[in-house]
Parts: sequence; C-alpha cells; structure tokens
Amino acid sequence: MVPHSESPALRRVIRRVAILNLTYFGVEFAVAFAIGSVSLFADSIDFLEDASVNLLILLALGWAARRRAKLGMVLAGILLVPGLATLWTALAKFSTPHTPDPFALSATGLGALAVNLSCALMLARFRDHAGSLTRAAFLSARNDVLANLAIIAAGLVTLAAPSIWPDLLVGLGIGAMNLDAAREVWQAARREHRAG
Repeated sequence: MVPHSESPALRRVIRRVAILNLTYFGVEFAVAFAIGSVSLFADSIDFLEDASVNLLILLALGWAARRRAKLGMVLAGILLVPGLATLWTALAKFSTPHTPDPFALSATGLGALAVNLSCALMLARFRDHAGSLTRAAFLSARNDVLANLAIIAAGLVTLAAPSIWPDLLVGLGIGAMNLDAAREVWQAARREHRAG
C-alpha cells in the first residue's frame, strides 16, 4: 500500500493547488496594483506564498517524518511573509490614502474565493497526512477563504461609504491570520520533530 504522503492522488492535488495559486497571484497582484488595494496586495502575496509552500510540499512528500518536520518549521517562517508585506503596504497606504475601486475589489475577491475554496476542498481530505506539510497547505487555503469573504465585504462597504479603512482593516486582518497559521504550523512541526 502506498503511504498517503507518497500517493499519486496527493501529489496531483498539491500540483493542481500550486498552479491555481500561482495563476491567481498574477491576476490579483495586477488588480491590487491598478486600484491601490492593501487587502488585494496582501492576498496576492499570500497566493504567491501558497504556490511556493505547495511546491516545497510536493518536493518533500517522500521524505522521512523528521526531515518533513524541519521543512514544516521553514514553512512556518514562509507563512510570516504575507503578514510582513501587508504591514509594509498598509503603512504606505497612509502616505497616499486612495480609496480602491469597490467593484474591482469585490469582483477580484470573488475570483480569489472561488480559487481558494476549490483548493481548500481538494486539500481537506489530505490535511492530516504528511504531517505539518499538508496541514500548512490546508490551513493556508482555509484562511484564504475567510480572507476572500472579508475582501468582498470590504468592497461592498466601500461602495456604500467610500473610505480607505475597510480595505486597510481587511488587509491587516489577512496579515494577522497568516501569523496565526504560521504559529499552528510551527507547533505541528515541533511535535512531529520530537516524535520523529
């Protein structure tokens, strides 16, 4: 019997998730830049980070548990990157306060929601296999679904009352979720490392 960590089905899912994330990173980053959105910028960087994490997971699926646990600790650090990028973008937003286009914000958030929901559903059945690695991928996709709902809501609120604050607050919230996911992956990797 092929272990879940080496199964062709898991490899196919991880590859598909990486491609979807990399593709939508380009879409969302372009829109974020065009409309000056902190939340879309944070989410686009998160898509790039998710693609990187899934490619690393694909590489490490056949490794021993202890070695995968060490990579899990590295992935926890990678999960911090979108949070730091968001903070930098949020600070820049204060120097050039520009309200993003609410329609583009919500529409792009809706597209991101479709991608992340698909990824989360694909990863859900594997979230407890290959330890902290697939857990990192699942948590990231799950958190991104929540972030995308918040982005859509920020667009709707901005449509009703134009302001930089809904976009800014959602962007900072996305950063906070990434910090929490990094903590969870770090803890899972530490447990794996001790058990290995």
